[in-house]
Amino acid sequence: MAIQRTCMALDLQDDPELIATYEHYHQPEHIWREIPAGIREAGVVDMQIYRIGTRLFMIVDCEEGTDLKTAFEKMGTLPRQAEWAAYMAGFQVKLAEALPGEHWATMKPVFLLNDHLK
Repeated sequence: MAIQRTCMALDLQDDPELIATYEHYHQPEHIWREIPAGIREAGVVDMQIYRIGTRLFMIVDCEEGTDLKTAFEKMGTLPRQAEWAAYMAGFQVKLAEALPGEHWATMKPVFLLNDHLK
């Protein structure tokens, strides 16, 4: 199975208490169980979120040919996904670089090792 990777960025509000709460809800024992199931059902093979300071970096892996926008739209129709997204938006700050309609700003790949080793 070929994988396509998309990397995205977003900021959190600069408030240590809000950041701690955001991280709390992303732990396996605290995340709403419908959320990981819905992400997978929408066609996402893997999703990871990393943080440094207030900046979040998300890696989304889908099967090659999957349209990520369509996957996210489908995700929004699944149980509790829209409620989760609305709740998480209260912690988040869109980047100035986000395109119209984007919540997480899609990052441009600059260096992909495997492309240089072909």
